[in-house]
Amino acid sequence: MAEKDIISKDVLQHLAADIANILLHLDVEHDSVELLQTEQQRVEVRRADMVARMRKRASGEQFILHIEIQNANDTTMPIRMLRYLSDILLLHTDEPVYQYLVYIGKARLTMPSMLQLPDFAYHFRVLDIHTVDCSLLLAQDTPEALVLAILCDFKERPTQEVVNYIVKRLKELTGDNEARFRNYYEMLETLADNRDLQTHLDEAKAMLTQVDVTRFSTYRWGLQAGLEQGLEQGLEQGLEQGAQFKARETAKKMLLKGGFKISDIADLTGLSLEQVESLHQEKQH
Repeated sequence: MAEKDIISKDVLQHLAADIANILLHLDVEHDSVELLQTEQQRVEVRRADMVARMRKRASGEQFILHIEIQNANDTTMPIRMLRYLSDILLLHTDEPVYQYLVYIGKARLTMPSMLQLPDFAYHFRVLDIHTVDCSLLLAQDTPEALVLAILCDFKERPTQEVVNYIVKRLKELTGDNEARFRNYYEMLETLADNRDLQTHLDEAKAMLTQVDVTRFSTYRWGLQAGLEQGLEQGLEQGLEQGAQFKARETAKKMLLKGGFKISDIADLTGLSLEQVESLHQEKQH
């Protein structure tokens, strides 16, 4: 997940628990999730998509969950997953580790999920997102399920329509709680990046005309809000300048006609005494 470095820790913890419960059916406690640092550097920097410590609700078992999201087939995936596993085990030697590859690619899944050597066998679990019924996630009608639905295969449904529905329904479910909506939207951005759906999210965002974009940390939204604010300020400034011009022209006509006191002209036009006096001096010259 390329954008995960700029997503808040709380959002990633929530996302890890939701994937574990809704997609992987591990039934973990939300409050038990603890993100773990996995960056390792030898010749290159390697970082797993998501690694978190969590606890099962029923049994109380504590374990580490490693989730890797993959959008294309890679024949070297078992070796990569094994390297991630060794990095995790070296840091957390006494804890069980569950590894899942979540495949969201368009092509049929062909990646192996195991590595067989003469004296060694290794395998990890794979979830092909195409086997997850997107309509069932949408039907759950919870923010968590809606967010994860962005990963699903939309089948014959138009992509923009599905994304629009997800964003609109998230807004409806979170109501006036902008902070809660922002968290779920950041989860959407994190996951949508894996499917190149950011432009569709931008389109869906444009529908939310009643959302106060000034309260969003997302740069695209903040930039648009700045442009809108600039246009509004420019309009106000133009109206103010137009009213000032009209008042000055009225004052000039009154001065030319004569019979009006400076103070009366100021009261009637809304100009200051100094402004009217200045116009009077201009007329005399």
